[in-house]
Amino acid sequence: MSRHQVALTVPADSSYVALLRATTAGVAARLDFTLDDIDDLRLAVDEACGLLLRQARPESTLFCGFRMAEPHLSIDVTAQADSPRLPPRDGFAWTVLTSLAGDVHASVDEDSVTLTLSRKREGATP
Repeated sequence: MSRHQVALTVPADSSYVALLRATTAGVAARLDFTLDDIDDLRLAVDEACGLLLRQARPESTLFCGFRMAEPHLSIDVTAQADSPRLPPRDGFAWTVLTSLAGDVHASVDEDSVTLTLSRKREGATP
């Protein structure tokens, strides 16, 4: 089983989310995800960023880390925040995120909030 990691840090500004979506597509393609799965993951990262940018500290960064362990892909999206809080799980954005990403986990610490998206490549053996 091959394990690889990719990390990207960008300003916490919506104009940089396209870069994170493009990186997501490239990483998912590297793991031979289907085109539909790649699109779903790109949209999931977009949704995650949207949820986190609402509480991101001005002039801070948005971190996106990719962990590849064939056939799984895990993506951590982290924003620095003054008063970090878990995103509401009863809203439309959370519903969309979980339907696109597969498994979603949210966590907070004293100065940041992280969403972890995990997905297994379709057709992969257990």
